[in-house]
Amino acid sequence: MMTLEEAEVFLRENDIQYVLAQFVDIHGAAKTKSVPVKHFASILQEGAGFAGFAVWGLGIEPHGPDFMAVGDLATLSLVPWQPGYARIVCDGHVRAEPWPYDTRVTLKKQIQRLNERGWTLFTGLEPEFSLLQRDSQGEIQPCDASDTLSKPCYDYKGLSRSRVFLEKLVSSLLASDIDVYQIDHEDANGQFEVNYTYSDCLRSCDQFIFFKMAAAEIASDMGLICSFMPKPFANRPGNGMHMHLSIGDAHGTNLFADSNDTQGLGLSTLAYHFLGGLLAHAPALAAICAPTVNSYKRLVVGRSLTGATWAPAYISYGDNNRSSMIRIPGGRLELRLPDGSSNPYLATAAVIAAGLDGVDRKLSPGAPINANLYDWSSDALKEAGVEILPQNLHEAIRALEADELLRGALGPVVGEFLRLKQMEWVEYMRHVSDWELRSYLEFF
Repeated sequence: MMTLEEAEVFLRENDIQYVLAQFVDIHGAAKTKSVPVKHFASILQEGAGFAGFAVWGLGIEPHGPDFMAVGDLATLSLVPWQPGYARIVCDGHVRAEPWPYDTRVTLKKQIQRLNERGWTLFTGLEPEFSLLQRDSQGEIQPCDASDTLSKPCYDYKGLSRSRVFLEKLVSSLLASDIDVYQIDHEDANGQFEVNYTYSDCLRSCDQFIFFKMAAAEIASDMGLICSFMPKPFANRPGNGMHMHLSIGDAHGTNLFADSNDTQGLGLSTLAYHFLGGLLAHAPALAAICAPTVNSYKRLVVGRSLTGATWAPAYISYGDNNRSSMIRIPGGRLELRLPDGSSNPYLATAAVIAAGLDGVDRKLSPGAPINANLYDWSSDALKEAGVEILPQNLHEAIRALEADELLRGALGPVVGEFLRLKQMEWVEYMRHVSDWELRSYLEFF
């Protein structure tokens, strides 16, 4: 990590005029203050001040103290699409103490539990997003009007015709030391995925927020909309944010990998126990990893127009099985539950808490299922003991409320999260949709 003096040289050499002191609210939305560069040191000391009541989920009332965003010097980077600006990720403090309602602080507490065992969690996040535009009627459509294939995954034309946006996005990420290695058109019209190298889980979360900031603003500058909404189109696959997981030791050894695995998945006993914890807490994890009403339009039992939703509805795991909640690419776990509306810090913290519970209790995940679960009947699933993930936000909220281990591990932020999500569910249930009007207005 650079020193303050080195950071000041970095800012000067890159002609930085303002530094964005950035944190996230409970939903994972980026919040910032723009700080003139001559006051940069103050972000590292007392921090940039915010009225906490003005931000979702910080647990601060109008008469409460200020929320101070204290910069983490290891995260200082350029904002390439915004010349003259840099960004630093901050931890929330109140009265000079880390604030437990700040989700980055929550994650760091779970990371400390790993560190006490000599472990580091590495994650590779795979953000899928929809690149959209409004037509002359104001309706949302894919940004490329010719992107109409019924099965468009990996289509060259779909990728090529959005290359200007993608090239600007990738060049900004590379300039910010985010190592992009693959870009592809996904299985929905206007849907893309940009893959970048895995990292320790805290850095992965910081990078994911930066990715969303970059994608949204570059798209806006081009008159487009970049959305990480889980399910923007009812009959097309949704946007996931798959999370690849492995644990390393102080020597860099992957403790999840074991070439002698008798099940042939390349996993260690530690990995199987961690996996067992994820499966045991899956219903509650759903609330945090798929935290919106719209998320459950993605996590459906059934198919889409392209032939598959590519989203997990089943609490199971398997060898390279994309119909399961957890896929095993070999020597690591791919959790397919999260989507782009999740707060990456809170989701990762919940994953650590669930996984460590599996490790501590030596939970077995059972046998892998290497079959297309999309084709299984309800009777076949029941016979195999495969349960279904919550099918709406209300079910997921109830599961999280009942999961005492996760609630205890994550602290008071869970109470705030549940309160807001209960409000979201009530608002959704009271909303009268176009479908209801079409179905009932003149029927009765």
